[in-house]
Amino acid sequence: MTTRTSVIRQAPGKYETIEVELDDPRQNEVTVKLVAAGLCHSDDHNATGDVPVGVYPYAGGHEGSGIIEAVGPDTPGFEVGDHIVFSFLPACGRCEFCARGLSNLCDLGASLLTGARAEDPTSFRMHHNGEPVGQQCGISTFSEYTTASVSSVVKVDKSLPLKPAALLSCGVPTGWGSAVNSAAVRPGDTVIVMGIGGIGANAVQGAVHAGATNVIAVDPVPFKLKKAREFGATDTFETIEDATEFARSLTNGQGADATIITIGIINGDHVAQALDSIRKAGTVVLTGLGDITQAGAPILLGDLTLMQKRLQGSLFGEANPRRDIPNLARMYQRGQLKLDELITKEYTLDQVAEAYEDMHAGRNIRGIIVFD
Repeated sequence: MTTRTSVIRQAPGKYETIEVELDDPRQNEVTVKLVAAGLCHSDDHNATGDVPVGVYPYAGGHEGSGIIEAVGPDTPGFEVGDHIVFSFLPACGRCEFCARGLSNLCDLGASLLTGARAEDPTSFRMHHNGEPVGQQCGISTFSEYTTASVSSVVKVDKSLPLKPAALLSCGVPTGWGSAVNSAAVRPGDTVIVMGIGGIGANAVQGAVHAGATNVIAVDPVPFKLKKAREFGATDTFETIEDATEFARSLTNGQGADATIITIGIINGDHVAQALDSIRKAGTVVLTGLGDITQAGAPILLGDLTLMQKRLQGSLFGEANPRRDIPNLARMYQRGQLKLDELITKEYTLDQVAEAYEDMHAGRNIRGIIVFD
């Protein structure tokens, strides 16, 4: 079949919509008609070149929800009409890291930026004029239809609204888990969240859910600080320096129990600022991305050692997609998690480039593409 999808042809580059040929599903694959797709900063990192990809054109999108249109042969457990949420991280359930309970680090993740099928780096599900088109994270949700491995698909209850459910693919579990799993926030804690976008807003929600007494949001954009309070932040500041001073005033001079870095484009200075903001034996969680080839941060090694501080990377908030996506969906349905409030603007498939301009201008917590 053919489908319209939004691609970048180079990096730096901008997203544009083209028509591509889409493979029918093979064994252990499904074809999905998209209902909604989230516009995460990571897809913009591909467009800027901060996160290089394996082939161009490259079809973007790694947050999305939809309805199964076709099921590959000998693919049990899935039926036409099933409602699904994609997981941008596949989980095979068989590799060493899945067996360790670290399915966010599944070995299939090694193929995410190649654009090809995980089991065959020469095989692509999308083509344009006879040439391969890469799929972002093997799913490319900036597309009216997409074909993907069942390792990247999580079935959800049909009573779940699919438009907000799209955000469960990445932004919500990543932010939520950064607080609940990676920072291990406990009742009574003081937590700083640096950067209130689609990830940071959910880190705020996660910290609140885990029982933090003080949740301090940091962002230079007043609109985002206002939204942070809607998600449960107790205090807001435009700079990390002011937030650090305030956290110390609450903790007898010690600092925050945890600081979570969810800035859209991070650098080493952000890491140093976050380490300065936490108490002895506190934790800094690094969730944001920038140029992934950048090295170095101006941190005091003695402070790290002698104050027994911890610097923790966080991928997908250390979440397990098959467990946590359904759990978060149930929390939303029970009024324990805000999803609708994350969506600040809806776009069409032809407006992806415009959507990222809005993101850079600080107008969105999360924009989404809504398909007819």
